[in-house]
Amino acid sequence: MRPQPVIVVLAAGRGSRFAGTHHKLVQALGDASVLGQTIGHAIASRLPVVVVTTAPLAAEAARWVARRDVVVLPEVGSPGGGPLGMGFSIAAGVAARSDGGGWLVLPGDMPLVQPSTIQQVAQALGQHPVVFAQHRGRRGHPVGFGAELFSELVQLTGDEGARRLVARYPAHGLELDDPGVLVDLDTQDDLAAIRARAGSAEAGVRPAP
Repeated sequence: MRPQPVIVVLAAGRGSRFAGTHHKLVQALGDASVLGQTIGHAIASRLPVVVVTTAPLAAEAARWVARRDVVVLPEVGSPGGGPLGMGFSIAAGVAARSDGGGWLVLPGDMPLVQPSTIQQVAQALGQHPVVFAQHRGRRGHPVGFGAELFSELVQLTGDEGARRLVARYPAHGLELDDPGVLVDLDTQDDLAAIRARAGSAEAGVRPAP
């Protein structure tokens, strides 16, 4: 039986554009944090999940997934940290789950992406090496990569992420009725908008026991 694709939740960024005392990913959203909602939706897709983060957010990530599913990277500017970037985070997550049947990259600040969306992108990897969710023709997340791209994914570095891979290989845009694939959180205004959109329709998720 073919292994399932693994969801790589990226939560190692500094969130420097967010003006607040606490990191944007620990801001409250419904019954959880922003990161908790993102992880909760990933888990609800019934695919394996790994969270790539830094020490300050490791405990928050471990509220939702087992410690073995949390990859902790050094912070930017810390000893041994350096310019890690999104590419390095993707590489770390992929390397941690090298036996995956592909990988779906999902930023931790996108809590409105629905589980069904994640499932559909994962399914499309059976026909395409690269798949990205899109809504009304606009490219969003998650972005899926087939298992055949492992050797290139684990060599990624810097802030460019996997854009070169998306450009190099035939990338399939999967049109979905999920505006959440376009919604990320960078500012306080973004947080207010996400809270308004989530509203009472957002199903609360609970920490793992």
